[in-house]
Amino acid sequence: MMYAIVDIETTGGHANANGITEIAICIHNGHEVVQRYETLVNPGVDIPVYIQALTGISNEMVRTARPFKDVAYDIFNLLHGCIFVAHNVNFDHSFVKYHLAQAGYDLQCNKLCTVRLSRKILPGMSSYSLGKLCHQLGIGNAARHRAAGDADATAELFTLLLNSDVHNHIPDALKQRSKEQVLPPNLHRKFIDKLPATPGVYYFHDNKGKVVYVGKAVNIKKRVASHFAGNNSGAQRQEFMRHIHQISFQECGTELMALLTEAVEIKRLWPKFNRSQKQLEFNFGLYTYEDQRGYVRLVVDKRRKYSSPVHTCSSLLTGRALLTRLIDAYELCPKFCMVQTNADTCTGTNATQCACSGNETVASYNQKVLNAIEGLKQALPTFAIRDEGRKDDEHSCILIEEGRLYGMGYISHYMEANNLAQLKNYLTPYPSNDYMRNMVITHAEQFPWKKVELVAV
Repeated sequence: MMYAIVDIETTGGHANANGITEIAICIHNGHEVVQRYETLVNPGVDIPVYIQALTGISNEMVRTARPFKDVAYDIFNLLHGCIFVAHNVNFDHSFVKYHLAQAGYDLQCNKLCTVRLSRKILPGMSSYSLGKLCHQLGIGNAARHRAAGDADATAELFTLLLNSDVHNHIPDALKQRSKEQVLPPNLHRKFIDKLPATPGVYYFHDNKGKVVYVGKAVNIKKRVASHFAGNNSGAQRQEFMRHIHQISFQECGTELMALLTEAVEIKRLWPKFNRSQKQLEFNFGLYTYEDQRGYVRLVVDKRRKYSSPVHTCSSLLTGRALLTRLIDAYELCPKFCMVQTNADTCTGTNATQCACSGNETVASYNQKVLNAIEGLKQALPTFAIRDEGRKDDEHSCILIEEGRLYGMGYISHYMEANNLAQLKNYLTPYPSNDYMRNMVITHAEQFPWKKVELVAV
């Protein structure tokens, strides 16, 4: 079995927007290095100043070097048929595979990561970065942050790992069913092994334990594994992978419970890599206010922080349509509701006796507004969704009260759960939002047999 130990220097941290400035390959036969290859590469772009300072590779040094497409044939032939080995292999492999593909070569080979292997074969080291690890092991490197120096050091480290692998971690990692090498470099396999194949929510933590991503799954184990599949070389994914050090989870019984828990946790934890669900999905609300004469007015306006609208809606158009229906049904004034904004005669049902012209008392008009609000509330549903639990002797339960999510939790398999006041004692209240509410209402419409009508006692 032949191994290709690779190290590269680049212009940046992700392959699809950066170039390779230097590459070194040590071909290892399982006992020693039998062939070496190294070359500077013209990346086609300027090398950032801080990378020049780190590597010592300047724009002048690569100006006369060949571009990657001109050395791709040699590199592909060296790597083809070998096990691709590198310290943090996914970084080097993503660059080499991407740039070989740009030159017309499809690199397909198994990978080994000397970071992951070192953690298993040489546990207890204070650091597993290449420089510090080699220093602890007495491996010299006269050209740190240069491809040849780092490749030679990695080759010496790999020889040590091969000779120290009494528990066969290297053969196990190369087995076809093993996904060891696709995992983030800082994530221990034990976190993957603990994941259940059940619905729930999972959390990715950084090196300080802070949650950087929350996700939901029908099958936690399968969904987490999908994050690490493929060879996406984009900046976002590469940064994401580097930040994952631990995984935790909570089982939820059903996908709907997982979806709701995910939404709650994203709002609570505000993880760095969750882009969705961080904005209000429903940005408008139906509000009431009292004017100087004491008339209560209804108006559709943008949602305001810490405000309590009578009703929420997804757009100004939807809100205006709702308000128009209330005007017609409860004989409200279109001018007082800001639906009619011109100075023309009121277009309401009782225009000649309308409040806007002073012909209807404050008490009479305000009662109409209260009736409209009450009618709106009466139309909002109160029900529970009862479904599978985490265990055989329990059910999951989600409560919608007057059109808002009250909370959710787990109840006994034998509990009747049709008494509103009693049910609340078993559920955990959660902050509701329109995304969550609509999710539950839509689910009830799709699966009516899960819906439980409630009795208010």
